[in-house]
Amino acid sequence: MAATAIKQVRLDPDDPQVGYELTKDQRKALQNLSADAVHNALGGGSRSGKTFLFCRQMLIRAGKAPHSRHLIARFRFNAAKTAVGMDTLPKVMKLCFPHLPPPEEMLDKTDWFFLLPNGSEIWITGLDDDVRVEKVLGHEYATMFFNECSQIPWQSVETAITRLAQKTEGLRLKAYYDLNPPSKKHWSYRRFIEKKDPLTLQPLLNPYNTNYMTMNPEGNEANLDPGYLDELRSLGERARKRFLLGQFADDSEGQLWTEELLAATRVLAQADNPLPEMLRIVVAVDPSGAKGKEDERSDMIGIVVVGLGTDGHGYALEDLTVRAKPEEWAAVVCDAYDRNNADRVIGEANYGGDMVRATIQAVNPDIPYKDVHASRGKHLRAEPVSALYEQGKFHNVGYFPEMEDEMQAMLVSEYTGLRSPNRLDALVFGATELFPKIAGKHKAAVAKPQVITAPRTSRSHTTKLGETGRRTVRVNTRPRRR
Repeated sequence: MAATAIKQVRLDPDDPQVGYELTKDQRKALQNLSADAVHNALGGGSRSGKTFLFCRQMLIRAGKAPHSRHLIARFRFNAAKTAVGMDTLPKVMKLCFPHLPPPEEMLDKTDWFFLLPNGSEIWITGLDDDVRVEKVLGHEYATMFFNECSQIPWQSVETAITRLAQKTEGLRLKAYYDLNPPSKKHWSYRRFIEKKDPLTLQPLLNPYNTNYMTMNPEGNEANLDPGYLDELRSLGERARKRFLLGQFADDSEGQLWTEELLAATRVLAQADNPLPEMLRIVVAVDPSGAKGKEDERSDMIGIVVVGLGTDGHGYALEDLTVRAKPEEWAAVVCDAYDRNNADRVIGEANYGGDMVRATIQAVNPDIPYKDVHASRGKHLRAEPVSALYEQGKFHNVGYFPEMEDEMQAMLVSEYTGLRSPNRLDALVFGATELFPKIAGKHKAAVAKPQVITAPRTSRSHTTKLGETGRRTVRVNTRPRRR
């Protein structure tokens, strides 16, 4: 890093060098953030300026207190790195504090923190990796910012907040949270709106220590593409309430998966409570036309690994969904197939015909592959899979925030999310492959599926959280038959 000199750095929001003017909503939010409350949340619609404002405030606080330390966290490290560390935070630096050195000169890409000229540090992390969390939480911080906290489990927030403890001259401890409001059953609603402990549901001991304000994209219109608000206004009612109006959602009667259902059926692969042996493992792919990471207009390629246990239950083992070039996502699929000693890869044939098969087998021609055809609408295909969850016969192994967002946005009548539910589609394809009888029209009674592979002779399970934070179920099985 070039920024090794330690000196005072002035981060004044009224500095005449600043080339960015705060919106009316952002200025109102600043007044809220200056209150005594330690925990400050901004909830609201998509692209309303919440993350920008919190990054700006963190830089101001870092400038006021030399050698102070600050943390920006999302659930997935890759998301934190790309969305904040390489996008929003550098933009804020350039627009609001142009006298700072270039962001790339202040960034330590080994440990992922920005070192400011006055010695203050801004760390970027994910809360899904035990090794990274242990390293990052070995420090104390004056400020913590939980970005997209609707995707972060409360237990992760509660653990991290114990390190909001750095004593600095001139700064009070502050925790920032931003979110697109999810269900009213989410911990953010209970803590910031109901003022209750998310676990015990008892009133908070100090309710005045939490502060919540709504910010919506219409208040940030000057910084948005003219057509973006029109797109949000054209969404279905449920999605419009969340992403345009910033409203917490009631659990809809037509919601196929609720937050409570997902919590009740979730399992964690632990040494004292291992998963059952897997009789069959499938890697399911829902393709899109994405040309690479930079192709934001295309949907992501849904890649989900599912398994059928000896107990007759299904398990969502990994969500490896990516936006990547064909050869890159095919490599992800092949790696998942080998790592899990899977039995088959399946992919939707409706999009691109034989494209998925050709792309995957160009990487590994020996992988057994099967086309699946989506002959019914997404909500019709998803309903029998949700019935498996309701019967306690299908489980998410760990937390999959992005996929679970899509699951909760699927209603009996329609899908209400912002983008195509590629993760959910892949899950549905995989679950249907394991439980083929649910694909029929008469699906009231879900029978145990017929096992079409030989039992695996030996298997041990451990759970590893890799660099991307994706939960991997390691398996040792019989040698693969060629």
